[in-house]
Amino acid sequence: MRAEARALLGPALFSAVMVALLVGLGVWQLRRLAWKEALIAHVESRATSAPVAPPPRDQWASLSPDDYDFLHARVTGRFDLAREALIFSAPPSGAGVEPGYRVIAPFLLEGGGAVLVDRGFLPLSARADETRKREPAGEVTLTGLLRGPQARNLFTPADAPQQGLFYTSDPRALAAYLQLPDAAPFTLELDPAAPAPGLPHVFDHTIELANNHLSYAITWFSLAAAVAGGLGFYAVGRLKQR
Repeated sequence: MRAEARALLGPALFSAVMVALLVGLGVWQLRRLAWKEALIAHVESRATSAPVAPPPRDQWASLSPDDYDFLHARVTGRFDLAREALIFSAPPSGAGVEPGYRVIAPFLLEGGGAVLVDRGFLPLSARADETRKREPAGEVTLTGLLRGPQARNLFTPADAPQQGLFYTSDPRALAAYLQLPDAAPFTLELDPAAPAPGLPHVFDHTIELANNHLSYAITWFSLAAAVAGGLGFYAVGRLKQR
């Protein structure tokens, strides 16, 4: 019996370490789940609240995306539609199947500085349509969601600023292309009711924050149970052999 105990000691210690590690990972994912659910609630509250003034110009240099992302904001100023950048985009839900562009234009604030406004979606086939560049008369007030820079990945093509074409929304890169030395570090994604009808077309906001932490936690706990079960089967098999 002592020999059997010694034979099981190594697998038991290894299994105990693995179970503790896997359970720890599962608990960590549950904590991440609580954090992500609180973040989603915060973002939804931010996005659906009444529009407020954006962060002031003297704070722009020190802002991080967490300070403003999805903030429902109101700005007053005038468009400079002589300058424009295009961000290649898949069609939003309800826009059909044709890809196109998100149209970015400078919006010169009444108090100084500029905000890059995402005016909406322009299908590929309508790129040559210049009617979108008709300047609204005088000052206008816009509402929408402030958005931070989009992350790139290994499959994101390189931007082509010489063509005015980009593949992610990076306010600093867009401002450099549009020659805006005093631009906000965020873009304003227009509310659907804000602009006049026509192209570019503004669709409902899409607020998507991935939340897979519960499935990850279940995976780690299941692996812990599998390791413990495997040890049990191994121990029963050894005892039967004896």
